[in-house]
Amino acid sequence: MQGVATAPSTGANNPAGFSSSPRVSQAPRPVGRRIDSPLSLHTPDDGLEPRMVDLTVQPADIWTRIRRGYAVPNIDTPLVKEWENFYASRPDYIQRTAERAGKYLYYIVEEIDQRGMPTELALLPFVESSYDPWALSRSQASGLWQFIPTTGRGFNLKQDWWRDERRDPIASTRAALDYLQYLFDFHGDWHLALASYNWGEGSVKRAIDKNTARSQPTDYLSLDMPDETRNYIPKLQAIKNIISNPAAYNIALPSIDNQPYFVTITKSRNIDVKLAAQLAEMPLDEFKALNPSFNRGVILGSHEPTLLLPADRISIFEANLRAYSGSLSSWHTHELARGETLTTVARKYGTSVATLRKANGLGTRSRIGSGDILMVPTSRQAEPTLVASAGITPVRATVQSNGRAKKTVQARTYKVRKGDTLSSIARQYDISVDRLRALNRIKGSNIPAGRTLKIQ
Repeated sequence: MQGVATAPSTGANNPAGFSSSPRVSQAPRPVGRRIDSPLSLHTPDDGLEPRMVDLTVQPADIWTRIRRGYAVPNIDTPLVKEWENFYASRPDYIQRTAERAGKYLYYIVEEIDQRGMPTELALLPFVESSYDPWALSRSQASGLWQFIPTTGRGFNLKQDWWRDERRDPIASTRAALDYLQYLFDFHGDWHLALASYNWGEGSVKRAIDKNTARSQPTDYLSLDMPDETRNYIPKLQAIKNIISNPAAYNIALPSIDNQPYFVTITKSRNIDVKLAAQLAEMPLDEFKALNPSFNRGVILGSHEPTLLLPADRISIFEANLRAYSGSLSSWHTHELARGETLTTVARKYGTSVATLRKANGLGTRSRIGSGDILMVPTSRQAEPTLVASAGITPVRATVQSNGRAKKTVQARTYKVRKGDTLSSIARQYDISVDRLRALNRIKGSNIPAGRTLKIQ
């Protein structure tokens, strides 16, 4: 999908201050290149003559789309061969990484195409992070694109107590492509741009100047550089070669459709992370994989206006949200006014200073001031009770004849979806796998889709 997202809707289609957008992104994109006529494309699997491929027709598979947009010159060196052998000997790693990539690849390739950039860049997170948005390096580089804190701030990626946009799939992708385009404009060469992404443009420029002073070549392969950077582009080339012809390496890539995996939800109210996942009827770890930038258990409506959901979960989320009558968040948020202290805030909400310190990770010497936002727990932070349409059937405590309530137990059920595991369901509801097994008399590890499990 291309263009600008629609404005938030209102009324019945905007339940509880949330609205969905059919667009993948909510910001204008620069106009990209267009291909208006069939071109001759040499595909890696025919082995003989070039054949005509109509590039105006979008392929159904994202891998084919990536292959068609290659534009970085190939290199063929012993290091490339070493990395080909390394990756080819680890098919499980390629499979896992490609499956993780499936959540993000369409969006990334779409952004790359809109900018007219080489589609090999969509494979760079294979090298950077193994397509793990939670990846964190020893140098504190974080996210799919592995931004260090200073570079992230330089590209307007917010990093605070509430959120780290280096882990945000949309924000970090835009920042990475902005940076890569800047580096290409700086060097006029994609190999040097990629080396600069890893090593820094200043370091690459000094290596170029050094070779220039010696009347030596200044291409990527001729420069002196650290081993990490020396291996960086061969790794990408090896991944590119494997994606180009996986069968030649005995690799089977998972099928990934050339269509959006996620869409954005615009919101104006706070919502607990767990509740958002439950309303979408998706495992908590899957929800977090699409929304990894959130640092806390509550997503702020005012400061974090969007969240991502799988395209096939939007209608379910909206229906459950309309039917849900409880509080969306078990936390208040309070923005400190001038002169306010923890003591005055604690008194206002009927809690203690110690509780506020614990909830907000504040030590006795931590300083807070006007404009800071505090999390304030509500008086009751019970597990949210959802409507039956959310796949969870609440069973309320009944009243005995003597007027006293029986022991209150939220007995709930969950209908297993394709892809669910005992571990993912247990994590979603904060119970142990052993407890889940015992409740449902499960002996093995396989659970069929459609089975209803007891959750307690």
